[in-house]
Amino acid sequence: MAAKRITPDDISRPGGQLVELDPAQFRPLPSPYDKLELEPKIRCLTREQMDRFECGLDGVSAVMLPRPESENDKRAMLEKFLAGLKRLFNGHDNWTFLQPLLLTMEYCSQCQTCSGACRIFEESGEIEIYRPGYRSGILRRLYKKYVKSGGKILSRLSGNDIDLTWNLLARLLELSYRCTICRRCAQACPIGVDNGLVTREIRKIFSQELGIAPKQLHELGTVQHLRKGSSTGMTPPGFLDNIEFMEDEIREKTGLDFKWPIDKAGADILLVHNAGEYLAWPENPEAFAIILEAAGINYTLSSELSGYDGVNYGVWYDDMQLARVAVRHAGIAKKLGVKKIVIGECGHSHKSLTVIADRILTGDLNVPRESSLTFLNEIVKSGRLRLDPLRNADMQVTLHDPCNMVRLMGIVKPQREIIKAVCPNFREMMPNGVENFCCGGGGGFAIMPNLNFPDWRISVAGRAKLRQVLDVFQDIISSEHKKFLCAPCSNCKGQIRDLFSAYGVFERCNILYGGLAELIVNAMTDIKNPFQQWEWR
Repeated sequence: MAAKRITPDDISRPGGQLVELDPAQFRPLPSPYDKLELEPKIRCLTREQMDRFECGLDGVSAVMLPRPESENDKRAMLEKFLAGLKRLFNGHDNWTFLQPLLLTMEYCSQCQTCSGACRIFEESGEIEIYRPGYRSGILRRLYKKYVKSGGKILSRLSGNDIDLTWNLLARLLELSYRCTICRRCAQACPIGVDNGLVTREIRKIFSQELGIAPKQLHELGTVQHLRKGSSTGMTPPGFLDNIEFMEDEIREKTGLDFKWPIDKAGADILLVHNAGEYLAWPENPEAFAIILEAAGINYTLSSELSGYDGVNYGVWYDDMQLARVAVRHAGIAKKLGVKKIVIGECGHSHKSLTVIADRILTGDLNVPRESSLTFLNEIVKSGRLRLDPLRNADMQVTLHDPCNMVRLMGIVKPQREIIKAVCPNFREMMPNGVENFCCGGGGGFAIMPNLNFPDWRISVAGRAKLRQVLDVFQDIISSEHKKFLCAPCSNCKGQIRDLFSAYGVFERCNILYGGLAELIVNAMTDIKNPFQQWEWR
């Protein structure tokens, strides 16, 4: 049953929540989660939390926006937002994204084709505020009233008037963090309207004009990245300690004894990982090192501030922070004199350092950049590695397509060619490739543990991905069969880890997850024992 319709006018109204979340209205999941009692709970905020933080959208708080102390504070924030809105549509201030933004504002026919492409809207039971066009419709009304010439009069005459109130401001901020920016909606639009871009530009106004952004993206994200060297807080000495630890671990696991090249001038390749891999999934950078060493690749890692962390959280919320991190990455590559940068298994690192940074990294900073997916595929196809796919024959394998690598950049075949070369039992989830579903952790969600937002992220944002994984293995869903989800993206692995934990997927279904490089190393015949010792049930 579709949820009660919420109109664009409702977002400005005072009072309580716009919508109440009811898991009974969410799309039912397949076996073994076809019983409502197996649904993780979305916790209600406490009275103290509701009094302290704005939660008038859907009872969930992603940003933890404190309630203003006075009406003067509210007015000041409204004025700053309005000033930022006008700058958003100024070519001098927003030269990066103005053209597609104007297209979205002026030419949307409201056909709602995008709604069927949005898994958050569909899986929530069609909650109106999660419809891609709802969020864009609010910004469109504000743009036409407050930015366009004669807008206030025309808005009243057209019946599309909207008041910029505190309630609208607070709810719009939270609403911009109910979209993973997977951009399936943009792909589905017949004229190229980009509602994912609208989400990002709304976040940008709040960050650059009001100084409001989730702590994990800004203070603990890009700011910490630039000051300490990594979004994880890992400093250069800590990074070098990690490398020594992983060198020892490789030696113990495989018998291979080699030093990782650090700050090597003139190397062909500068390899940058998401620094979270070194801490949460060290087997992934270890696998990369083994592959590059065995293939005889002339590469290096950087120990400079930001050089060992390909993360750039600015891509989700703030142009200035994006540019600062991207320029730092390119500057390190130029200083080392490498021929190109290869980006590890991290989707948003791909997006930020290639597609978006192309607008920033010009002249001497325009260092060639390549995805690790295409790079690894060339190594596998070259015959430099002796591979036996039967070493991975004890499990059924499926593939998650990270949005920013696949839908945004069109990297579809390389990862499939690799898996087919090293895994004899590969099965595609449906849909796949550029039509695949977001893991639910995109747009910064996977690293935002604020209040009850993780519950929403698991129950709503990640629901479509869980459904895909269950569906592809439905004929062998019992725990007696070994099943593996390959997710070549650090951010996606973080979301999948939390998703599997919340639903007990490993315990009930015996499904493990991991990266792509590990599967390659597991198939290498020069290594006596399997590199990755997965602990199956």
